[in-house]
Formats: sequence, C-alpha cells, structure tokens
Amino acid sequence: MAQRSLFPVIDLAFAKGYVYEADFLSPAEESNLVEQIRRLPLAPAQYKEFHAKRRVISYGGRYDFSAQELRDADPIPSFLEPLRQRVASWAGRSSASFSHALIAEYAEGTRLGWHRDVPQFELVVGVSLQGPCRMRFRRFPPRHRERSIAVELAPRSIYRLDGEARWEWQHSIPPTPALRYSITFRTVRRSASAGE
Repeated sequence: MAQRSLFPVIDLAFAKGYVYEADFLSPAEESNLVEQIRRLPLAPAQYKEFHAKRRVISYGGRYDFSAQELRDADPIPSFLEPLRQRVASWAGRSSASFSHALIAEYAEGTRLGWHRDVPQFELVVGVSLQGPCRMRFRRFPPRHRERSIAVELAPRSIYRLDGEARWEWQHSIPPTPALRYSITFRTVRRSASAGE
C-alpha cells in the first residue's frame, strides 16, 4: 500500500499525447498472440554491458546501446500484421509508418528503469498481454521533490505516447506482479524537430 501513496494511480491523461484504452483486444486475440510469442527466440535485453531480466526480440530495427544507433533487424513477422494494422488505425497513422516492433517478456518481479524511448523513434504505442502492471511517469528532466504518478496497464489494453507525454516525461515499470508480455510499435523519427 505504501507504493500507492508514493506513486498515486491516475485514470485521466496526465499529459498531452498520452492515450489509454482498456480491452483493446479480446481474450481470444490475446491468447493467440501469447501462443505465438512463446515460440519466439526471446533473449535478455542488453544495455551496453548489462543484461536485463526482461527478455525481448526486435523487428524492423534493433537499437544498439553501445553504438547508440538503430541497426537492421528482421522484418515484422506476419503474425503481428493484423495487430499492427489495428494499432495504426487506432493511432491514426498508416500501418507502414509503424516500422519497428519490440516484443518483451516480463517474468514475475521484472522491472524496467526510468527512461524515455531512444530519440530515433517518435510515436510509441504499447499493447499489454496477460499480466497487469503499473507504469510510472515523471517529468524529464526530473524536478526536485515532484512526485511520480502511475497508471495501471491492464491485460489487453493499449496506450500511446506522443508529443508532451513522449518527450517531456520518463516512464518506468516497477517489479511486475505476474508474467506479462508487451508488444510495442514505434514510428521512426524523421527529423530533429519531429514530435516537438
């Protein structure tokens, strides 16, 4: 309960560009995606010399944190295409603009530290599968004594980070209470001023 007081949960948009919708997928759609994901060669996420507990696979591009550049990766697989089209329609973009997809597995107790997505990406849309989680947000750069806020990401939900929510806030995920998967689609940033 102490965590709830430190990171108050909110239901409304905290910043322009944050959009959330519960029940974006049906239980059957979720089950089918999880079945496909369990067959993938997920590997621990690597940040320079550090290997995270979170296991991932990238499509359409793989960010190399040592070189700080986006490198080639396998194309987005066909089983993700129907979801990519629905995500694009929901976000008001073309499906082709979502040229990057990241699938992540969060075993129980897995966390993700404070960060903003790398600047090579612009619009970020995430879909949550199986287990719930809390996503915390704080302004970037962090402000002295300003408290973080948190939103609940329910299974089968979708969220969007664009504009202010994408560039002026960091996010993190505290240890997950149960096994969770996420599928994150991103558009590539076209110029230094994109998204601002």
